[in-house]
Amino acid sequence: MKYGDKIIRMEGIIVEVHDGAVAIDFKGRLGHLRIPKRMIISDYDLEVGQEVAWNMSFIEQESAEVNERYLETIKRADNLQNEMKVNSNREEIK
Repeated sequence: MKYGDKIIRMEGIIVEVHDGAVAIDFKGRLGHLRIPKRMIISDYDLEVGQEVAWNMSFIEQESAEVNERYLETIKRADNLQNEMKVNSNREEIK
């Protein structure tokens, strides 16, 4: 990494709790984060409205190269989603 690590404390509010995931809105309208539930350290049951905090640093781009494997996976997933929408619309018309 080219730049030194600068740890920043981020805070947010839990806005969704599901069986395997938790959605968090950053305080200060900085965005939204959805993470696996297993990544949260807690002594309590997670509930909507609870405050959470974590340490982050800046995201640094590794290179200008595109990872073709991931790009193909993303395209395949998009194509499947589009096919499902088309099939769903066809069934509604019938």
